[in-house]
Amino acid sequence: MVCSIAPPRASKRALRVLLWTACLVCAIGSDAAASENEPHPDPNEEDYSGMIYIGRVDGDGRRTGFHVDNGIKYIFGTGFDETHKEIEEADLRHEHYGPDATRDVADRARGKTREQVLHEKRRGELDLSKGPKPFGWFEEHPLDGGAVPPKVVRVDPFFIDEVPVTNKEFGKFVRATYYETEAEKFGWSFVLSSFLPDAEQLEMAEVDPEAEDWVAVDKAYWRNPEGPGTSYKYREHHPVTHVSHRDAAEYCKWVGKRLPGEREWEAAARAGHYGPKNRTLYVWGEEQTVEASKEYANLWGDGDFPWENKAEDGWRATSPVKAFKPNAFGLYDMTGNVWEWVRGGKHKNRIVRGGSYVDSFDGSFNHAATLGARATLHGTTTTGNVGFRCVKSPKKRVEYHYVYENEEESSGAQLVMEGADGDRTYASQQARRDNGEEEDDDEFDEDDIDHDPTKPHPDERRRRKKVVKPRTLTSDEL
Repeated sequence: MVCSIAPPRASKRALRVLLWTACLVCAIGSDAAASENEPHPDPNEEDYSGMIYIGRVDGDGRRTGFHVDNGIKYIFGTGFDETHKEIEEADLRHEHYGPDATRDVADRARGKTREQVLHEKRRGELDLSKGPKPFGWFEEHPLDGGAVPPKVVRVDPFFIDEVPVTNKEFGKFVRATYYETEAEKFGWSFVLSSFLPDAEQLEMAEVDPEAEDWVAVDKAYWRNPEGPGTSYKYREHHPVTHVSHRDAAEYCKWVGKRLPGEREWEAAARAGHYGPKNRTLYVWGEEQTVEASKEYANLWGDGDFPWENKAEDGWRATSPVKAFKPNAFGLYDMTGNVWEWVRGGKHKNRIVRGGSYVDSFDGSFNHAATLGARATLHGTTTTGNVGFRCVKSPKKRVEYHYVYENEEESSGAQLVMEGADGDRTYASQQARRDNGEEEDDDEFDEDDIDHDPTKPHPDERRRRKKVVKPRTLTSDEL
């Protein structure tokens, strides 16, 4: 006797789902291919007033398009650490594939693979006195606060403001939006002690426990930089100060831009001095003298901080944004004048870059104003030496993907009930059965055969639609 088992008859819903899934995959694949075949906008046709393009260019000075890798690789970190000289020039062009794909750029200079380095760290002796490092730990150099050791990083092309945002431009934002800065909300801000109008105010004021030369002055904010009785009116072209990280981000959003990433900022500051052979300590070169720095940066000078500023560069506090020579890219005040807020960090440790007028070129007091100068502040901190500038990403082709309509309004989660036989039932289907609506699952209707599978079925409760794929920026700047 021959026994045979007849295959179960497919239900209408199962066949419909199978056919719909196959066509959905084809439709998404075809749309994705069409999106990939669409050319990127030409970056040479995109310009913004007052902004400089930072990205790869060819021998004729034309910007490289997005059809190839047009990002910038450079050595990121402090200039005082000499280990960057061990990185070979060829490492800046290293791609993450091929025979050297398992080697970090910094490790290749020492002839070790990533696995070998990790093995040594795991099997080596632990220095318990140093303790574990928390997530996002950043090793800083004691002089300029830059990353230790320097390493090769990459950034995508971007546009950056040639000057920091000025009092005049920030005033337009405040008048247009009625924006209230955090210094105004808190009712005070930090002012350098030597800028206070009288000694009694200094004796009665509170100081920053981590920076005793900065005094909390009531009603000091961007319009009154040193407190009541002072004004920004004769400093309209100076960088705006007494702004928090949030204030800076809100302004950038208002003008259709954003704060720069830390690595973007340093790529712009180094202005092509990216490799170990041409990497310089300062924007003006390597010379550590006031005579060399006074033409390029607003720094404190040779006087004793905070009471003696000889103003060798012509300024004792902030200066107009174009008072000094620009770097090789045409960017002003990338060193000195004011610190500049950037993206990254945590709320209690937001990042500022570039140094300010209270810093020295050698780190003898405050920070060394190198191209790697870096510090962290609480996100709500407002002082008379911190400002910002904005950046903007170039246009790229629009990419699409498919979502279900209810996913834009909710998380898309649905209650699913699974029976003993493994059948899954959605809550919406169960509600239909509870209402006495039965479905005929034993037959495949002719209407389903004639239905266009590339379009949602009329019976489907969840409908999909084509939407612009959000461009997500991932950051490992911590």
